[in-house]
Amino acid sequence: MLRKNILITLVLLFCLSLSAQEKKLNIAIVAFYNVENFYDTIDDPKTDDAEFLPGGSQGWNSAKYNLKLDRISEVISKIGQEVVPGGPVVIGLSEIENRMVLEDLVNTETLKSKNYGIVQYNSPDRRGVDVALLYQKSRFTLEGSKPFPLKTADTSLRTRDQLLVWGKLDGEEIYFLVNHWPSRRGGEQRSAPKRKDAALLARHITDSLLSKNPNTKLIIMGDLNDNPNNASISKHLNAKGKIEVLTSSDLYNPMFKLYKDGVGSYAYRDSWDLYDQMIVSYPLTGNDHNSYKLMKAKIFNEQFLKQKTGTFTGYPWRTAAGGQYIMGYSDHFPVYGILGRDAK
Repeated sequence: MLRKNILITLVLLFCLSLSAQEKKLNIAIVAFYNVENFYDTIDDPKTDDAEFLPGGSQGWNSAKYNLKLDRISEVISKIGQEVVPGGPVVIGLSEIENRMVLEDLVNTETLKSKNYGIVQYNSPDRRGVDVALLYQKSRFTLEGSKPFPLKTADTSLRTRDQLLVWGKLDGEEIYFLVNHWPSRRGGEQRSAPKRKDAALLARHITDSLLSKNPNTKLIIMGDLNDNPNNASISKHLNAKGKIEVLTSSDLYNPMFKLYKDGVGSYAYRDSWDLYDQMIVSYPLTGNDHNSYKLMKAKIFNEQFLKQKTGTFTGYPWRTAAGGQYIMGYSDHFPVYGILGRDAK
């Protein structure tokens, strides 16, 4: 009995210690979300996917668009809420049609109080979708941004730019690189060279930053259409899954362990993939919290985001499936990182 009481006391002291440590840390949630075909209802002949127009197969209209706004704003507001309320300080997005969609999103009743700023450029993507970044102006000061077009041996490829954004997070300099790499259309092996080129571009951007300042804090986020162990990520981007093997120029991929544990952000044909990832430069690793460090990476896969019935029960609840509108959120779960530093 005495041993049991001692054990209970030790557990309580440990929990209290953790709680005290958490109270001494500033927390910033950084997230990424592929929001699946987030189109407006206005016909743009140059870019629009005809499926997502009022006369298209989805019957895309204002009611459906407004529901999509409500759905996505709800998700964003809840990411990381188990750690700290208020939603992500920074969130990268993909499959956004244009700036107007983003302006409508940040002005929803759910997100308006967060005062999100927007970074977005029109890319040459054939389907007319882009990547973007939202940031809470109260905590992130935007200093600059630049889109990097992806060029491959396939000159017919029209795909998303990679978006580099930099500024100060609570006064601390940090960079974000938002990605949506070429899909596996045509098969994984056949399309792999395109993702290799995307990885090499992201690595080039990374090396350019590190050559100027080896202490650059960089978060690479996005739907990479490959898993953490695929060559594009593990070899060409050279993102490693173990902190203990890192050198100062290496990238750390915390999603690697999640993937090995069978956790995914995207489901297809009864298997889970972890295409949506957050990868960090070496200065964001470590146990000291004198400055912001990555404490943990997670997948936001709450029950309300999952298909409730049918063949695809447990899968992400999509906006559309099989050419039919099904009122869901997205075919991907968001991912996010928890950054922490000592309170000042």
